Amino acid sequence: MKFLLLPVAAASLAGCGINSVPTAEENAKAKWADVQAAFQERANLIPNLANIVKGAAAQENKTLTEVIQARAQATSPNIQVNPEDLNDPAKMRAFQAAQNQLSGSLSRLLVSVEQYPQLKSQEGYLKLQDQLEGQENRVRITLRDYNEAVRGYNTTIRTFPDIIGAKIIHGAKPMVPYQATTQGAETAPTLDMAPAA
Repeated sequence: MKFLLLPVAAASLAGCGINSVPTAEENAKAKWADVQAAFQERANLIPNLANIVKGAAAQENKTLTEVIQARAQATSPNIQVNPEDLNDPAKMRAFQAAQNQLSGSLSRLLVSVEQYPQLKSQEGYLKLQDQLEGQENRVRITLRDYNEAVRGYNTTIRTFPDIIGAKIIHGAKPMVPYQATTQGAETAPTLDMAPAA
């Protein structure tokens, strides 16, 4: 009789969020790590862009300075969100605001470069532009994947029977999804590189 109670007890505990809550949480944390890596890779491309633009467009120094300052803010340690902070709306808003400021500055710089045909024709600039566009797409995809993982986690901790383990055993709190704070910020910027007529 004791041997029959053990599998029944184990099965009932398994259905109460003992394993599903931490599994969903770890999945969301892993997706957040992908988001941070994508933003860091984008930030790593900016010094190269800055050097190319600096040489060809000295008069755009103000816009270039804004990009460099926004990059410094977006990558500063005090703005980063650790996996333990994913349920802190204030930290998420600060991180999102810094990333959106960098996106806006970068978009303004890339648009201002349109005025310099000699720069647009440089092979180094064209390659870098392709890398930046690809990175913006990667950022968008990792944000989508993170938000989906957060949705799965938040659903898990709010639905029966997982809510039992989530509240009693794990003390789970909802995670904060990444939200664009400005309309269209989640869309990668586009450049029209066609020659002017």
